[in-house]
Amino acid sequence: MARRRAAADPGVEPASRSRSMRPLGSLAPFALAHKGRIIGAFVALAVASAATLAIPVAVRRVVDFGFSSEHPGLVDQYFGVMLAVAGVLALASASRYWFVTTLGERVVADVRTAVFAHLTKLSPAFYDGARSGEIVSRLTADTTQIKSAFGVTASQALRNLFLFLGAAVMMVVTSPKLSALVLVAIPLIVLPLAAFGRSVRRRSRQAQDTLADASALAAEAVGSMRGVQAFNAERGVVDRFATAVESAYQAAQSSITARAGLTAVAIFLVFASVIGVLWYGATGVLSGAMTPGTLSQFVLYAVFAAAAIGELSNVWGEVSQAAGSAERLGELLRTEPAVADPPAPLRLPDPARGALAFEDVRFAYPGEPQTTILDDVNLIVAPGETVAIVGPSGAGKSTLFHLALRFYDPQSGRVTVDGVDVRQVALEDVRGAIALVPQDPVIFAWSARENIRLGRAGASDAEVEAAARLAGADRFVANLPQGYDTLIGERGVTLSGGQRQRIALARALLKDAAVLLLDEATSALDAESETLVQEALTSTRADRTTLVIAHRLATVLAADRIVVLDGGRIVEQGTHAELVGRRGLYARLAELQFGQGGAPRRAAAVAG
Repeated sequence: MARRRAAADPGVEPASRSRSMRPLGSLAPFALAHKGRIIGAFVALAVASAATLAIPVAVRRVVDFGFSSEHPGLVDQYFGVMLAVAGVLALASASRYWFVTTLGERVVADVRTAVFAHLTKLSPAFYDGARSGEIVSRLTADTTQIKSAFGVTASQALRNLFLFLGAAVMMVVTSPKLSALVLVAIPLIVLPLAAFGRSVRRRSRQAQDTLADASALAAEAVGSMRGVQAFNAERGVVDRFATAVESAYQAAQSSITARAGLTAVAIFLVFASVIGVLWYGATGVLSGAMTPGTLSQFVLYAVFAAAAIGELSNVWGEVSQAAGSAERLGELLRTEPAVADPPAPLRLPDPARGALAFEDVRFAYPGEPQTTILDDVNLIVAPGETVAIVGPSGAGKSTLFHLALRFYDPQSGRVTVDGVDVRQVALEDVRGAIALVPQDPVIFAWSARENIRLGRAGASDAEVEAAARLAGADRFVANLPQGYDTLIGERGVTLSGGQRQRIALARALLKDAAVLLLDEATSALDAESETLVQEALTSTRADRTTLVIAHRLATVLAADRIVVLDGGRIVEQGTHAELVGRRGLYARLAELQFGQGGAPRRAAAVAG
């Protein structure tokens, strides 16, 4: 069985990382795909802001003229206008909230789909070093943080930005002198906010990273709970998770502390500036330089502007958190697969014949380039031929399958299917010509029918059931509570090891590919089931090339040829009888399993 090799961990933070809002810009294409909602949001924002900014004008008219005994009817008119403005404000605010929030939900849904689609294209080398729980955390927790930024937070940010700009303009119109004093105070407000914002972004990124670590640990433990309980390891696992959660809490608390400081500084500076301006304005009213109504109008606009800046400081903290999340998602989207389609891919013969060749192949896994797994391997498999690959564990048997499927590319040499170098063929075409039954079958928490249909999307129910019968899976699937429509649990937890292997075998047979790769495909079957499956495979081998990896030599006796791997090299080839007669490695393995002379016996042991 091939060993996993460490690759670059996507959770590791580079030494030099941008702390700006630039990562959020990478999400702009997702938002711009929905221009109608963006336009609707801005129209609603403009109307709501105009309605809000009209209120201080009405207040000034009431203060200066409404209380005059000469025009008693003006009070009713002004308050009637204010009520109408309030109605327009309510409708516009509701529209704004709907447009912006639904836009946020749409953007996040699109981002999640795009990130997941990209993950499915990344090479196995990426997953060799990645933790699934950490990746899932990015796909869920980080996108949820972005949803907040593009939804409610964006709504609040835009509303307060529009309100601040409108109030600032009206302040200048109302009193240029007082407005000049406010402009002097703006740098004293903005500079501290910018400084605190960088701290919030840095700590938010750390909080998301530590949360991802805790999520990864939880995912691993939940997926292996039977093993945890079998070794009475519950306390140790809980302690490790508690430590991870505590680290996440400390990081989150640090982020919250920074945001609280940002809010305190912003509110104090803003309202201290407003109070100073009010004091100056009050002295102007006493001296007759301005009317009480004009001061009231300016004060309301100043309060609007101050409140908007205060809200923007809160929003800035949330946007900073979203920038950290967008940065982590951006790392995933920027990760390029180590194995990709060629610029101008060639086509395999149609239909594929199933010829498979390894020519002077040398390979080491990306995480351990100094450890050579395959060294100068030359193997040619003819169409329709059945070749068994045997040897000690770690000899490189499964690695041959990985190279055939182009999960990795060899450092030297080449792998060909029907005479075409797989590096010159689209990945979909290469893998479409090959069906794999792995030693550890991939079973999803779907129905038995859908798990088998994974081999060929669009296969009819009759074709699915025919493949199940051929793989010997029909008998136990038919006895499930809902038959083929029974959900079989995550990783097939409700099935035995042999049943999972038969589901995987049925999936491969349904694919009906020209090349069939069996990696210990019958290792978990009982003797009777293995006999049935071997008979089924024998009946289907006539028109397909089959490579079989097996430690149990009794399963490879009927192969046309047996290839013996040891230390990454092919050391022997031939039939069972020929190899036993050579008294080499195969003969020693056969003697261990079959006894003196290498003749098969009923109770064969499992080697290595």
